[in-house]
Parts: sequence; C-alpha cells; structure tokens
Amino acid sequence: MQVQFLDAASTSGCSLVARLVNQDAIPADLEPLLAEGAKRSRFSGKVGQIYEGFAERGGKVVRVALAGVGKAEAKERSANIEKAGAAIAGKYLRSGETEILFDFTGSGISAEEAAAALLAARMRGWALDSYKTKLSDDKKISLATISVTGAPEDTETAWQAASALATGVEFTRELVTEPANTIYPESFVARCRERMEGSGLSIRTLDGDEMRELGMGALLGVSQGSVREPRMLIMEWMGGAEGEAPVAFVGKGVTFDTGGISLKQPGGMEDMKWDMGGAGAVAGTMLALALRKAKANVIGVCGLVENMPDGNAQRPGDVVTSMSGQTIEVINTDAEGRLVLCDAMTWVQRNYKPARMVDLATLTGAIIAALAHEYAGIFSNNDALAADLTAAGEASGDRLWRFPMGPAYDKQLESPIADMKNVGSRYGGSITAAQFLKRFVENDTPWAHLDIAGMVWADKPGATWAKGATGYGVRLLDRFVRDTLES
Repeated sequence: MQVQFLDAASTSGCSLVARLVNQDAIPADLEPLLAEGAKRSRFSGKVGQIYEGFAERGGKVVRVALAGVGKAEAKERSANIEKAGAAIAGKYLRSGETEILFDFTGSGISAEEAAAALLAARMRGWALDSYKTKLSDDKKISLATISVTGAPEDTETAWQAASALATGVEFTRELVTEPANTIYPESFVARCRERMEGSGLSIRTLDGDEMRELGMGALLGVSQGSVREPRMLIMEWMGGAEGEAPVAFVGKGVTFDTGGISLKQPGGMEDMKWDMGGAGAVAGTMLALALRKAKANVIGVCGLVENMPDGNAQRPGDVVTSMSGQTIEVINTDAEGRLVLCDAMTWVQRNYKPARMVDLATLTGAIIAALAHEYAGIFSNNDALAADLTAAGEASGDRLWRFPMGPAYDKQLESPIADMKNVGSRYGGSITAAQFLKRFVENDTPWAHLDIAGMVWADKPGATWAKGATGYGVRLLDRFVRDTLES
C-alpha cells in the first residue's frame, strides 16, 4: 500500500477522508451535520470507535470516517493511535474505495504518532490473495493508496523509518503465509535475495555439503528425511562503528514440520508451514534495518530445513554430534527446532563473536499452554539483555514474559548414552528446551531465547493484522536495536 503526502490544495479529489479524534473532543471544524450524527451515534472518540458519515465539500459528496484514539493523556497513547489507524484501514480495505486521505489537521498528535497511525494502517492493509482466483469484486482489496495532509512538520521523516519497518513486517508475513511447496529452504533463500537486492545487506549461504564439513550433525539430522536440501542463510548489516562486535539474531527455519518419524496428528498439520516463523522474523528484521540504514552492526542467521518422515529420516534413539562437539540422543524427532538452532548458534558465535545473541523460534506447544497468544516467552542467561528485550516488547507491542531457568531442569535432559537428550518430560517443556539451547552458548555470551510459538499466527484478526501471519518479532527486534545500539 502506497503512502503519499499532499498539500491541502491537492486533496480535492479524495472522496474518503479519515480523522483521528481524541475522546470527548469532536473537531470544531466538522460540518454540523457530521458532528450531530456522531453525537447521535454515541461516538465520543473512545478507543476503537468509528463513525462514518457523508458531507458535501466543494460540490462533491465526501465520505468521512472518525476514529477514536481515547484520552490524550492515556499511557497507552501510541497503541491507541495505532488501533485507530488500523481500524480505518481494515474497514475500507475491500470497500471499493481506492484511496483514503488521513487528515491530521488540528488532531494535536506528534509526527511520531502520525507515523504510528500510518504504520498501523499499512500493516492492517496487508494480505496475500494471490492464490484466490475466484474472488468476487466485493471481496477483493481495493484500497491502494493512503494520502496524508495536515500532518506535523517532521512526519515525512518519521514515516521513512516506519515505512522500512512496515516493509520488514510485510516480508515476514509473506514468508510465513506462503505454503510449504512454495517456501522451502532453497526458495526461502531465493526470496530473500530477491527482496533484499539493493538494500545494502550482504547475503551468503551454506549448503548441505558445507554444513557437513563443519560437523553440523544436529541440523542435518533434522533435514535428512526430506528431498529439500537444507540451507543456512547469513545476512550482514554493518551500519555501526567499524570493528564493533555485532548483535546476532538467529531464527529457526523449519519450513514444514511433519514431526518426522514422531509424526504429528493430521488435524492442524497444515499450520506447520509457519514453523519457520523465527527465521521469517529475522529476515524481515534484517530487511527493515537495512532499508532504514540502521546505525548498528547486526548479523541475521536462519537455519533452514524441512522435517519429513521418509526411509532416510532420523529415528528416535539416534545419536547425532552437533557442531559444538556435544552429542545428542534424539528421543523425539518432533523436537527438531532446538537441533537446528544449536548448530546455527555455534556457527554464529565462532564466526562473529557477537556481543549479544538472540534466537527466535516457534519452539514448543508448552509456551502456548502457559501464555496463550498474548505473550512470547523469554529465557536468558543475562538479566540486562532480558530487561532490554522485555522493554522493547512493551514499547513495540510484541510483548514478552520472562521464564525461569536453572540447573534443576537439566536433570530432565540427562541421557544414558549421549551428552544430553533433546527433550525432557512433559512438565516445563519450554524451560527444558531453553536449558538445552543454553548448553550451546559459548564464552558466557549474553543470550536470550524467545519462544514465539503462540505469536506468529493468529486464528482471528488483531489490531494490526488480519487472520493469519502477524509478523511478530520484527517490531520487537527493530525497537531493541534502536534502544540499545542506536540511542
């Protein structure tokens, strides 16, 4: 969706106008008929309220939408403004209208708040309809342009950064939404190369043979049942001080997860196309950082595999040797994400010596049992890193809740034949998964593990997304970079 800024003289052709309204502060310059209609409809500007009416302006009938943003002094001001911007886009996305004019005249909002409204509107307007060949006209997306007038002076500058973030979120949603016969390890890499061309990102990959030479037996064990070759994708953005150690983001990229020999139940297995949501979030974040020319050194690594149950598939009871040299007894082939991550984590630490390392993964169903679809879980060996990420989550809306870790949980991972098992008991499953990954953190590198299984896909619309891929993680990591590396 295109966003353009217009002066007042260029807005006469817009037939749909949206205005954001503070609670109990209907604009004084609104036509009396619209103001009375809003009042009679009990519209007061509360968060989530929308009123629609029509007015004659310059001899033309104009559709006017008022969206409530709540009280001006509300603590959740930015989130409320986002909800209003997204609600407007959602209402008119398939309405037949092709352009909507956001008129910020007299709204009293800042440039950053105006950009937040536009960001939310654009994110809510994203959809992947390319596979739907029989959509009726009233079901097709019509809204293509958001025009802006009356915005504070610095809004265009604020929008440049927000636009880059929107592009990153949209790219993550695209990767997560595409079916597994379209996005698999090789095509994931190809899609990233295509979308990131000209962005300034440095991109390279490791193929199966290269990973075998490096001893990545844990990752390769997951992929051996699939005809799709594994890949490791490495994206570099070096926009910070020369020689400064980078931050590393590592994403689990299981492009489809059948569970392997430990086969999942058929019901709902189609959802496992989004088991690469961590890798999708890393790719989208790297694109956003590059597009806004972030002043930071960041490495993005995605371990990409498909987990399938053929005659060559890994068996329960097999022992694999990770790149770190530690051996793993694979008790459950459906606990595969940690096997992918552990080798990716070892590789990035040995090649880049990151100052901080964050992994993202749709890792456990246990995290959904604990947090539902409201928070992702965070596990960390470093309180400062955990605090920085949690704060970034609150500020961005991609919220995190910290879980405990400790040696007591390690007992569940003891193996009679190898250095560790890949799963513990059914109790504390998210924690034991984090304890497993912690064993691959080298030299006390500050590290955090984000279990995002409940957040990358939504069965119902949210404030800034339709049903489906949410793009979770991009806004979180972007805000983390802004606050800790660029501030």
